[in-house]
Amino acid sequence: MTGVDAHPTRTRTSRSGDAPAVEVVDLQRRYGSFEAVRGISFEVHPGEVFALLGVNGAGKTSALEVLEGLARPDGGTVRVLGGDPRRDHATVRPHLGVLLQSSGLPGDLTVGETVTTWARTLTDPRPVEEALAQVDMTGRADVRVRSLSGGERRRLDLALALLGRPRVLVLDEPTTGLDPESRRTVWSLVREMVRGGTAVVLTTHHLEEAEELADRIAILRSGRIELEGTPTEIAATQPATIRFDLGPAAPPLPPLPGVRVVTPSPRVELHTHDLQPALTALLAWAADRELTLTGLQARAASLERAFLAVADGATTTSDRSTPESRSA
Repeated sequence: MTGVDAHPTRTRTSRSGDAPAVEVVDLQRRYGSFEAVRGISFEVHPGEVFALLGVNGAGKTSALEVLEGLARPDGGTVRVLGGDPRRDHATVRPHLGVLLQSSGLPGDLTVGETVTTWARTLTDPRPVEEALAQVDMTGRADVRVRSLSGGERRRLDLALALLGRPRVLVLDEPTTGLDPESRRTVWSLVREMVRGGTAVVLTTHHLEEAEELADRIAILRSGRIELEGTPTEIAATQPATIRFDLGPAAPPLPPLPGVRVVTPSPRVELHTHDLQPALTALLAWAADRELTLTGLQARAASLERAFLAVADGATTTSDRSTPESRSA
């Protein structure tokens, strides 16, 4: 799929000819008769962030567990740096950084002891001091893990995920429990890893986070990918909205090219995939008739609307491509 780069100013190290760092083909995962993941496919290249979005139960974590080597697929294949993350664990694991939703670290160890112990399992770890400084935990090195706040534990989890200088980084809800400042610190760390060529697979419930970090996004529902593309492409699957009030004596609206009237006067709602020309024509019509469009609001298409459309079942797998890919 081709599309506009969501972050045109980002320094990217990946090239279109690079082999994918992560390759998922027709992945399936079942729990008894329940199909948690129902044949999803995607690739992530070096220097790229790929976000998996979906409501709870959509299949995100079930897919990541296979990618992390924690579970076997019930169908399809997963390759990380060319290897099977479970069968080729010894060769894949040194290059894979993982942040789980819950790490379950021993509470009796201090922060410094935890990082030091973890570093001994890695072939080329960062220095402990550097790892703690990355996540602003230097001053907490002597504090026991059980005494950390939820946000501090999350930052420690991230320090461990980055400790081995991974070529592939899997982040499952990385900023859960973090305040806005700490969340932006995490974003900066992810961007730094991407500039170094790391491939990142991310799940998040923060749509702002996905828009900020992801080059490409897949939105899941009931174990299937319903929409995939850049944030801009996915947002474009939904119409922009124009709302305003018209007085009872106002003339009927004129035909506006590419505009669908959702609700007529007095409270008017219009949908369009071409917001600027539609709004220009509407304002010209109102100005010619000296009409006031009370409470005028114009909302561009957004990732949030696309996400909610998938969650509500308004977008189906029969129409999972973006406008750009459908016209290709």
